[in-house]
Amino acid sequence: MKDLAQIMQQAQAMQAKMAEVQARIEATEADGVAGAGLVRVKLKGKGELISVTIDKSLMGDDPEIVEDLIKAAHGDARRRLDQAMEDEMQKATAGFGGLMPGFKLPF
Repeated sequence: MKDLAQIMQQAQAMQAKMAEVQARIEATEADGVAGAGLVRVKLKGKGELISVTIDKSLMGDDPEIVEDLIKAAHGDARRRLDQAMEDEMQKATAGFGGLMPGFKLPF
């Protein structure tokens, strides 16, 4: 029973740590850039687009170009955000590798 109690304590500690990580992830912001800085987007931790900045020099150009650059900048920000989230999860779960052999987290 000692082992079960220890596993339960570790699981509770991991749950608390995961809640902390989730809060940090939600607060994380990532900037995406396209067109050599002509278009910038900012995303929050769950991928919410919170700002778009378009250089004034693009406004006279074909709107499809601007739209493509926004999509590219969004994709860049999303990749950076995904990497930041992955890094946080690895940090959070670093000490729990021996918790239960073969157990994988759902994310």
